[in-house]
Amino acid sequence: MKTSEQLFKQSVEVPAQILDNAVMVAQSMSTVLPKTNVVARSKNYWHMLGPGLTTGASDDDPSGIATYSQTGAQFGFKFLWLAPLTFPLMAVVQEMCARIGLVTGRGLAGNIRIHFSKRILRTCTLVLFAANTFNIGADLGAMAQAVQLLNPRFNFGLVVISLGLISLYLQIFTPYIKYAKYLKWLAMVLFAYVFSALMAHLDWGQVLRATAVPHISFNKEELLLVAAVLGTTISPYLFFWQTSQEVEEQIMRGKTTLHERRTATSKADMKSMRVDVWSGMFLSNLVMFFIIAACGGVLYKNGITDIKTTAQAAEALKPLAGNATSLLFSLGIIGTGMLAIPVLAGSSSYALAESFKWKEGLYRNLNQAHAFYGIIIISMFVGLGLNFVGLDPIKALIYAAIGNALAAPVVLALIVKISSDKKVMGRWVNKPYVTVMGWMVTAIMALAGVSAIVALLF
Repeated sequence: MKTSEQLFKQSVEVPAQILDNAVMVAQSMSTVLPKTNVVARSKNYWHMLGPGLTTGASDDDPSGIATYSQTGAQFGFKFLWLAPLTFPLMAVVQEMCARIGLVTGRGLAGNIRIHFSKRILRTCTLVLFAANTFNIGADLGAMAQAVQLLNPRFNFGLVVISLGLISLYLQIFTPYIKYAKYLKWLAMVLFAYVFSALMAHLDWGQVLRATAVPHISFNKEELLLVAAVLGTTISPYLFFWQTSQEVEEQIMRGKTTLHERRTATSKADMKSMRVDVWSGMFLSNLVMFFIIAACGGVLYKNGITDIKTTAQAAEALKPLAGNATSLLFSLGIIGTGMLAIPVLAGSSSYALAESFKWKEGLYRNLNQAHAFYGIIIISMFVGLGLNFVGLDPIKALIYAAIGNALAAPVVLALIVKISSDKKVMGRWVNKPYVTVMGWMVTAIMALAGVSAIVALLF
């Protein structure tokens, strides 16, 4: 039995280890990168970022923007505490996924197929496909509304079809790695929320109190919105995408066989991965924080508490953009949508292809992986079709986030079990505190999902 001194020591060590990971990004600038001038080091750091940054940026997709905007508009600063809460939880989960990809040389579905029953695998992949397809439809609808902000005369149907076909063409005929490096710059438009919040003359004392002190009233509206925030932040499609992209990165570096990928993981690879993942998740949660803060300080303050249109959501950028608010908001929505939709469609395709042992990978062309790209095409067309059955784009985005919250716990449990199995992970198995945090995230997401179901039914 542990003494009180040992328990105290352990309670101090775990947060300290988490903090070490959180500051690793800053440390890497002086250890991993060359000892050159600040500009060169920053440039090298930017180029070092890969799947983690793309995953983090795609997490702030139109569904995320809509959910965070509604949270700030409806409740002001009340739920700002969710941003610092979800950052370490999200980063730990994505790091587990990345480690699984680096160590096993397989995607997440491929590992689930090997270590669990077919019933569990099929349940995960079908739920993922359904949630992602609905999310694709909601994102396309929001992007079309964003285009209409620039010119209301544009026909919604024609715009949403055009956006869907453009995205599909890029996914099939242009290597994702090639155009994602440009889209990640466009995703930086989301930093407009940071500057808008800074220029909105917020009560920063109130902001800090709301960030540091969690508060929730447990009524229907708050439970649904918290579930939506958690679902759009800690989303199943990110788990599958992160794992598969780490594998693709290895393949692009010449590790084309499973044996090469499983035996070539070095400490340097792991350190670079952690910097990438924690950087991407920090970006995602920083944007989340300032979207809620900007909407709380601009929309909630001015009585806009129920966002029903993209025009209302865009008003949060007015302190920064003035008359260019619509343009700035539209660029952000379209840019993040074009970045996120391939991640949504691709993660479904990776999962199904690995489940049925099809040839898979965005590094392959259409002729080399018919079934893999077929799933992407089906996802896109079903998602497009959802926009013609009377769905409200803004509400659809929030319900897509709730759907992710319902799907996440099962997949999270499998991730924790795989990454904490020494037979699978070897020297890169979870540290005890990582496993504890993994089960903590699983429990939180399960509770959020149950709460959302109860709120919807009653």
